[in-house]
Amino acid sequence: MSEPVRPEHRQCDYLVRVEWGREGAALLAAECAVVIVVDVLSFSTAVDVAVGRGGAVLPMRCRDGDRERALPPGVRLAGPRGGPGPTLSPASLVGLPAGTRLGLPSPNGATLCASVAGTGAVLLAGCLRNASAVAGAAQAFGGPIGIVPAGERWPDDTMRVAAEDAIGAGAIAVALPTAERSPEADLVAAQFTAARDRNLAEVLGVTASGRELRAGGYAADVALASAYDASSAVPRLHEGMLQDA
Repeated sequence: MSEPVRPEHRQCDYLVRVEWGREGAALLAAECAVVIVVDVLSFSTAVDVAVGRGGAVLPMRCRDGDRERALPPGVRLAGPRGGPGPTLSPASLVGLPAGTRLGLPSPNGATLCASVAGTGAVLLAGCLRNASAVAGAAQAFGGPIGIVPAGERWPDDTMRVAAEDAIGAGAIAVALPTAERSPEADLVAAQFTAARDRNLAEVLGVTASGRELRAGGYAADVALASAYDASSAVPRLHEGMLQDA
């Protein structure tokens, strides 16, 4: 960040904090012991599915130039969504062989993970599927805990707030002690509770990102992403790879 962050904006009175996107990730990584990146549709959900099957994921920025050349030995680059083999589509990973090491580019979740890597914070990838497991692991590592809903990007590369990421961040926040949550964390927790009471699959399916995926033939990805607490996987960055903690 080019300008200093005002102290009122840093949520320093609370052990559980929420900030959005790239700037939020940078702020929380500098001040929190644990950072949880939440990109429900679809990076964090894809990571959960891959890690839950015994795989490991290398988060890659989409602007990485020669991706194949940049990959460490033994890491396979995910293909474009809709192509053969593993991709950013969680449904493409449900049969992933155990032990697969996958390079997974994404403009939001993977990019944020790559930016947090190396800051010293424990980095976790969270979503609706593994919300309670990730919250429990974060508490075990100790606080402060920063939760970063990734959001999406407008065509001019400014951030678009994504309802599904607020809901996913709230699913993690609601599993953490109420007394430790900032007002920002309380608000995403309330959004999750409201969406859960309405039916998570229905709510995610009618968000802007959910409609986009369904229109493209990826309704199965929305269904996988909506499966609250279906997974006990805790993807943690270790030696550059997200793998089960």
